[in-house]
Amino acid sequence: MAKDIRYTYPALKEFCETAFQKIGFSKGDSEIITDVLLLSDLYGIASHGMQRLVRYHKGIEKGLIKVDAKPEIVFETPVSLVIEGNDGMGQLNSYFAMTKAIEKAEKSGICIANVRNSNHFGIAGYYAKMAADKGYIGFAMTNSEAIMVPTFGKKAMLGSNPIAMAMPAKPYPFFFDASTTVVTRGKLELYNKMEKPLPEGWALDKNGHGSSDASDVLKNIVAKAGGGIMPLGGETEQLGSHKGYGYGMVCEIFCSILSMGITSNHTHIDGKGGTCHGFAVINPAIFGNPAEIEEHFSTFLRELREAPKAEGAERIYTHGEKEVIAYRDRMENGIDINVNTVAEMVDFCEFVGLDVEKYLGKLDLEKKESSYN
Repeated sequence: MAKDIRYTYPALKEFCETAFQKIGFSKGDSEIITDVLLLSDLYGIASHGMQRLVRYHKGIEKGLIKVDAKPEIVFETPVSLVIEGNDGMGQLNSYFAMTKAIEKAEKSGICIANVRNSNHFGIAGYYAKMAADKGYIGFAMTNSEAIMVPTFGKKAMLGSNPIAMAMPAKPYPFFFDASTTVVTRGKLELYNKMEKPLPEGWALDKNGHGSSDASDVLKNIVAKAGGGIMPLGGETEQLGSHKGYGYGMVCEIFCSILSMGITSNHTHIDGKGGTCHGFAVINPAIFGNPAEIEEHFSTFLRELREAPKAEGAERIYTHGEKEVIAYRDRMENGIDINVNTVAEMVDFCEFVGLDVEKYLGKLDLEKKESSYN
C-alpha cells in the first residue's frame, strides 16, 4: 500500500515555482499557478494539489495548454465579461477573469464573467476566495472533460462541474467548494495510486453498472468508452441522482453556454482542451451595510456550530472551518504527498533537468515505469 512523504510548504512552493518556470512560464505566472495548486494541498484537497503537476506538464507537451497564451476580453458590459482563454493555463485565465470581475463589482456592485477555451483551473474555491478576501461574495465554477454519467445514462456527458462560493464572516469566512459528481476524477486517481477499490456508489463501468475498479473507470473516461462517475445522489432518482445532474447543468450553463464555449462532452477531443469557467462577484453593499450583513451571517454560522449534536457526534462544522484547521496544521507540520505523486515529481525533475535531491530530498522509491514514457 502506497505511503505518504511529508514536505514543508516552503519546500513545495520553491519546487513548484521552479518547475513551472522550467517549462516556460514567467516568474509571476508561476507564482499564481503555484499558489492555486498548493492552497488545495493546504486545505486537505489532495486530489487537486501536487498530484496535478504531471497532468499540466503532459497537457503542455500534447499542445492542449499553450504556455505563451494570454487571455483577452471579447465582450463586456459594466456588469459582465466574456474572456477568450486562447488555450492557456486555466489558473492564469481564471485569475485574470476574477481580478477583472472584482474590479467591475467595485464600480457596479456585481459582475459575472465567463471564460472559454481554457484548461483545468485547480480548485474552484480559490477564485471564490479571491472575492471574499476583498470583502465580497464570490462564486466560481468550471466544466471539464466529461466524467459525469447523467441519470439513467451509461456514457459520461458532463464534467465534475464544481460550484464554489465564499463570503466574509467571523471568525473565518464561509467557504464551499464541491463537485456536482459524487467525487472528482482526482479522487479516483488517488484511489488508483493507493491501489484501493472505489467505495460503492461512486462510479460506473462502460455498461452503466456500479464499479469499484478505479483504473478501469479512468481508462474508460480517457477513451470515452462509456461509464464514469455518478452525479451527486448516486445512480437513482430515489437517492437524488437527478439533483446532482441538474446542478451539473446549472454549472454548464454558466460556463460553456453563456460564453459560447465547448460543452463538457466535446472537450478534450482532437488535441483541444476547451474547458470553460464561470465567475461571479457581488458587493454586499448593494443590499445594505456590509459590516452588518457580515455580522448577521456570522451569527447564523455560530448558531449552526452550536446547534444540538447527534448522539456520538463531537461538533458541527460550517463550510470552510475544516479548511482553516487543515491550513494551520499543514503550515505548521507539513504537507503529506502520496509516494506515487512524489515519484511523478522525480520523473518531472529528471525530464526537465532539475536536481532531485535539492528539491525533493534523498529518496528511496521503488522504481516504476516513468510517467513520461
